[in-house]
Amino acid sequence: MTTDQSPSSAPTPRENRAPGRPGRNALLVGCGILSSRLAGLVRERIFAYYFGNSAAADAFKAALRIPNILQNLFGEGALSSSFIPVYARLLASGDRREAARVARVVGSLLTLVMSLLVLAGMLATPLLISLIAPGFEGEKREATIRMVRIVFPGTGVLVLSAWCLGILNSHRRFFLPYAAPVLWNLAMIGAMIGFGGRTDTYRLAEYLAWGAVAGSFLQLGVQLPTALRLAGKIRFQWDVASAQVRTVIRNFVPGMATRGVNQVSGAIDTILASFLPTGSMAALAYTQTIYLIPVSLFGMSISNAELPEMASQLGERETVAEGVRLRLERALERIAFLVIPSAAAFLALGDSVIGLLYQTGKFTLADTRFVWAVLAGYTTGLLAATLGRLYTSAFWALGDTRTPFRFAALRIAAAAGLGWLLAFPVPAWLGLPARIGLVGLTAAAGLAAWVEFSLLRRALNRRIGRSGMPPSRAIRMCGAALISAAAAFGLKSWLGGLPPYLSGSLVLLFFGLLYLSGAAALGIPDAVRIVRAVRNRIGVNP
Repeated sequence: MTTDQSPSSAPTPRENRAPGRPGRNALLVGCGILSSRLAGLVRERIFAYYFGNSAAADAFKAALRIPNILQNLFGEGALSSSFIPVYARLLASGDRREAARVARVVGSLLTLVMSLLVLAGMLATPLLISLIAPGFEGEKREATIRMVRIVFPGTGVLVLSAWCLGILNSHRRFFLPYAAPVLWNLAMIGAMIGFGGRTDTYRLAEYLAWGAVAGSFLQLGVQLPTALRLAGKIRFQWDVASAQVRTVIRNFVPGMATRGVNQVSGAIDTILASFLPTGSMAALAYTQTIYLIPVSLFGMSISNAELPEMASQLGERETVAEGVRLRLERALERIAFLVIPSAAAFLALGDSVIGLLYQTGKFTLADTRFVWAVLAGYTTGLLAATLGRLYTSAFWALGDTRTPFRFAALRIAAAAGLGWLLAFPVPAWLGLPARIGLVGLTAAAGLAAWVEFSLLRRALNRRIGRSGMPPSRAIRMCGAALISAAAAFGLKSWLGGLPPYLSGSLVLLFFGLLYLSGAAALGIPDAVRIVRAVRNRIGVNP
């Protein structure tokens, strides 16, 4: 623990008197993320229409990846692990003055560091391209360099918006910071619609990069007024003498590496994909957008909502451990209830998902089938990745950012080594087309996620006691998901002649309703609650 203040040391702030509302908090996070993801999907569909799997699409996706790594490492990830636990615990103990001081110092340091990093990144862009996309040559490489330099300043602004997120989450204001990226997506959508069809794809990609910068300022601007009001008077302050500030700084680096594991792992995937045939980079980006929907909506929403709650547990070590364990177990079941059917849908109905979202313009049926295969590789580790996020949040709440960091490093190493093997030598040995290596690359990432999850669970169990959900309940969830997927696969085959946007909508709606009904019939608590709520709303007695 990072503080020894007791609950009686000061009056309890209003927003922390009844923090035990995990369902509502997770719902608010989920609704915010859902709105952002929907806007992102619209953006990606428009992107697919104008760019398809072209060289310009490869260049833009690589250009966006480079500053995004910086954003995720220094932004939400590091602040979630280091700043939110300290700030939320100070609020829970009633020490608002120290909480405001911590917020001021962290915001000041973040502004200074990001200003320097953005400047360095813009100067060193050619070197970064050689590191992140060494397979790019000629026009593609030059276009990528230009776009990276355009979007880098926007990245610094997005990191500052993550500071706002930390303030808002700690005050149990969950919807706004997760819905704010809608503005970022809308700015890029406007750029594509405004300039698409009137210029070549490389020039359109540059306009799109400028749209991303404009969206970054909009995303920060919509959060900043509320964050400043909640945190109190904010001014630049460099005082790092506070023990709480030193705790934030001490936990920042391992927290940065831990939460950034998906970005680091994604960067490795990008490097390897740059050596695969043209279109591989774009296909990887399309796949990651879909894969991250359940990771964000279910894994991240629940984990982020639970982090300030677990960090606000006060008392003796055993009391805190028991409180964290109880919250963890309830959250694990909620995540599994939502992610297990997501994995089943990706595996059995992935072409319906991809066709619904992307199959238009230059994005053809062949592209849909290829991206489905790439998505299936990632899906092997979907459940482990989402549950692992929750275990990581539990470690952060306990003031431990180093243990997740070690396991994240192992995951990256495993994914990189196995990814290279399955992406290059194995397809060559089997006489498969080179582009199939992308499927092996994503499958390696999925397998590595299980390694990390197993290590996280075992280490946390030693600290708080045995955790997890009843195996019988997991089996019932899997059974309902598999039966529903099989039935939906049959419907998909029957509707094969319909346009993808129509058949995909019908198939996925049928699958979702069938899974919910089956899970409720099997006594899964979350499904039973949803069905009961729907019946009450429409006036049907159970």
